[in-house]
Amino acid sequence: MSVAERLSVVRARIAAAAELVGRSPADIRLVAVSKTRSASEVDAACQAGQTVFGENYVQELLNKADNVDLPVEWHFIGHLQSNKVRQIAGLVTLIHSVDRQSLAEEISRQWGRIGKCCDVLVQVNISGETTKSGTTEVDAMQLVKAVARLPHVKITGLMTMPPFFDDPEAAQPYFAALKSLSQRIAAECIPGVEMRELSMGMSGDFEVAIQEGATLVRVGTAIFGERD
Repeated sequence: MSVAERLSVVRARIAAAAELVGRSPADIRLVAVSKTRSASEVDAACQAGQTVFGENYVQELLNKADNVDLPVEWHFIGHLQSNKVRQIAGLVTLIHSVDRQSLAEEISRQWGRIGKCCDVLVQVNISGETTKSGTTEVDAMQLVKAVARLPHVKITGLMTMPPFFDDPEAAQPYFAALKSLSQRIAAECIPGVEMRELSMGMSGDFEVAIQEGATLVRVGTAIFGERD
C-alpha cells in the first residue's frame, strides 16, 4: 500500500472510532509521526492531505524541515533537552512533551526572544514506568500552575504514553486516567491554561484513545509502514 492509501485507512478508522462514541471526527487531529522517515515520504503524505507531522529529534527535524517542499505544521513529540530548544523556536507549532519546569522556562525564554508564544502540552507518565518521560500524575497540577506563570508559554492540554500491550483495550485505563486528570486541572480554572487537547494514542491503540477523549493521535507505522 502507498502512503496515501494507508492514510485513507487511518482516517476511516479515526472516523469510525469517533462515531462509535458520538464524537465528531473533525475534533480529532492526526499527527503523522515522521521520525526516521524521509522528506520525500513526508511530501507524499502531504500530497495526500496530511498537514501535521510529529518529530522526536531536534536535528532530524531541522534537516527534514529544510527538505520538505510543501507547507506543513511541525509538532515536537519526543523528549526535549533544554539546550536544544533554541534551535526549534518558532519552527514548531506545538510541543507535546513538557515534563519539567526548567524545560518550560527555556521554551518561554527562547520564544520570547522572537516575540512569540509557544503552545505546549504537559507530558504525564500515567503508567509510572521508569523508562518513560513525564511528570507524575500527583505532581502534574503543581507543574501546570508553575508553567502557567511563564509569559511565552501556553498550556493547551496533556500528553501521555501508556505501556505497550498486545491488546489495545488494555491501554484504556491509562487514557481514562489522563482524561480525568485533565478535567481536574480544568476545574481549577488556572489563568492562561486550557485543557482542550489530549495527545494520546498511537498506531496500535489510537481507536481506544479516541473513545476516551483523545484530540491528537500520534500515528507513524500505520501511515508509513514498518521501518526497514
